[in-house]
Amino acid sequence: MSSEAADPTGLIAKSGIELLTFGTPNGYKISILLEELRGAYGKDYTYQPINIGHNIQKQPWFTAICPNGRIPAIVDHDRGGFAVFEGLAILGYLTRHYDPQKKFSFPPDSNEYDEAETWMAWQHGGLGPMQGQAGHFVRFAKEKIPYGIQRYVGETERLYGVLDARLEGRDFIVGNKYSIADINLLGWINVARLSGIILEEQFPNIDKWLNRCLERPAVRRGFAIPFASPLTNASVKEGIEANPALKRQVEETDKLIKNAKTQYGYKYTSP
Repeated sequence: MSSEAADPTGLIAKSGIELLTFGTPNGYKISILLEELRGAYGKDYTYQPINIGHNIQKQPWFTAICPNGRIPAIVDHDRGGFAVFEGLAILGYLTRHYDPQKKFSFPPDSNEYDEAETWMAWQHGGLGPMQGQAGHFVRFAKEKIPYGIQRYVGETERLYGVLDARLEGRDFIVGNKYSIADINLLGWINVARLSGIILEEQFPNIDKWLNRCLERPAVRRGFAIPFASPLTNASVKEGIEANPALKRQVEETDKLIKNAKTQYGYKYTSP
């Protein structure tokens, strides 16, 4: 597998799955599944890091694979160079073609298949976009806009409440079996703190579920491809304990969120 190298300029593999990815919530969901498939079936793959800060994803060779100019994307060299983009579609593709024993998916004629598809669509259309906007307005926007902060953090919290209720009395999201319904969410939940959410205080069922999933070796390996994120909940918590400057920064951000909620009379409700 490829790891640290110069920015890629095209595909490098001749066979198997080639993953084009970066260290983002959507990127990790694919590397985690590929690590699970490798462990279960010996299905190896190649990956290339697509540095979105360098706009590699906008280059013609990449947009020929993914017209949307976003990661992740895969190319299946064993099926004529067939390309798939969008995390939801990639998870479905990989399990349809390379999970014959349905270790991480469900039979198409089962209720669990439809449940998994429902929860994956919920993430793809709801939690991911809302949490992404929350993180942007809280952390990255040059102008701190209180309305945007409380709007997106609040909607993210509402969605987390939906998931927390789903996990009441369950080990996993669908069929009480670890599957792509879980993998689809792991990258986002693992950086919840970036959007001002403290799982152990606000959403204990999600916190237990995340820790349960993180016990899997393939999950940990997948979270290291193409590199381990410095923004995970655990990394932020460790940083706060060890770095007074970071602790002050996090406290200031939490205060920013609290003040934005107060200004607009935000009250948590879910659903």
